[in-house]
Amino acid sequence: MKIDLTDTTSSKINKALVQGRRAIGTPAVGMVLTLVIVTDEENAYDALKAANDASREHPSRTLVVIKRVSRTPRDRTQSRLDAEVRVGADAGTGETVVLRLYGDVADHAQSVVLPLLLPDAPVVVWWPVNAPLDPANDPLGALGQRRVTDTYAAEDPVRDLTARAQTYTPGDTDLSWTRITPWRSMLAAALDQVVCEVQGVEVEGEEFNPSCELLAMWLADRLGVPVRRSVSAGPGLTAVRMDTDCGPIVLDRADGSLATLSIKGQPARAVALKRRETAELIAEELRRLDPDDTYASALRFGVERLTAAGAEQPESSEEPEPSRKPKSSKDPESSQTPEPSEEPEAEDGADPVATDAPVAVPEPVEEAAKAPAKKATRKAPAKKAAAK
Repeated sequence: MKIDLTDTTSSKINKALVQGRRAIGTPAVGMVLTLVIVTDEENAYDALKAANDASREHPSRTLVVIKRVSRTPRDRTQSRLDAEVRVGADAGTGETVVLRLYGDVADHAQSVVLPLLLPDAPVVVWWPVNAPLDPANDPLGALGQRRVTDTYAAEDPVRDLTARAQTYTPGDTDLSWTRITPWRSMLAAALDQVVCEVQGVEVEGEEFNPSCELLAMWLADRLGVPVRRSVSAGPGLTAVRMDTDCGPIVLDRADGSLATLSIKGQPARAVALKRRETAELIAEELRRLDPDDTYASALRFGVERLTAAGAEQPESSEEPEPSRKPKSSKDPESSQTPEPSEEPEAEDGADPVATDAPVAVPEPVEEAAKAPAKKATRKAPAKKAAAK
């Protein structure tokens, strides 16, 4: 059942909700939370479809806030609120209200949403796109106990991750973090099967995929080892390689659906790691409304520290090269040293006259010292012939 309201108010929307429930024969309110979706007209359909699918697991009142952009100065001065109330089969297992705000009222969306919240029920605010850098201080974000963003839809995911770390407030979460839940559980289970010490990790995935960065930060934060981030063609995360003192542990997913877990000394196993839809992701986030401390710890590790940790490995691999250069520079010197070393041998084998010749020269330069030694070596055979 759909009820369209043009140029309406929050009180009229509440009355329409009551009338709709009575019309379909369900006057009781059986919803467990209020889900506020802040999006634009382009992404409203996909976000609403995901919320309706998730409502089968979490019956909720869904409020879709769409701020319409006024094209002319005259339209900006005219405030208007249009609403579309959906109940019954058109709203999943809950209630849906699509709010379109025009003019100045778009800057005060919280005053429209506040009267429509379910009493004594938690509030979750979700930004599918264009999320604020500080969700907790956003007027709509301040209404929720949980604030869900998605840095995968951001123009610069790394910049958004850095901003989220600086402005993190308990209750913030990200669907990019939710996407790596199966990866985290699988890697933790793999490490439980062996008694080894992890020495280094490599995370491979798409270049502009914040889930790869979050997984790398989580591994670096939990294991305390250098984590290197490498780029692949995707889709999404493709592989994680952990170097241990017992051998490598590799979780490889090349096709985006089926992965292979390889542990040294054990047969390779196929693991289901299908890329999940948005409805499954938002349903997982609605299962828990308490702060996610693990996400906060991984986020605060910082992308900059992750980059520095990955850059340390090439530096350490280049260290042997300068160590080889001194050896190569010493080799020519060592090849030249036999010449002066041969001359002392001739001096030792010669008569005492050869040893007395250098003494007569007072502190000569090296070249002057070598000259008398050569003369002495030449005289020595003459004296030996005379002796014979």
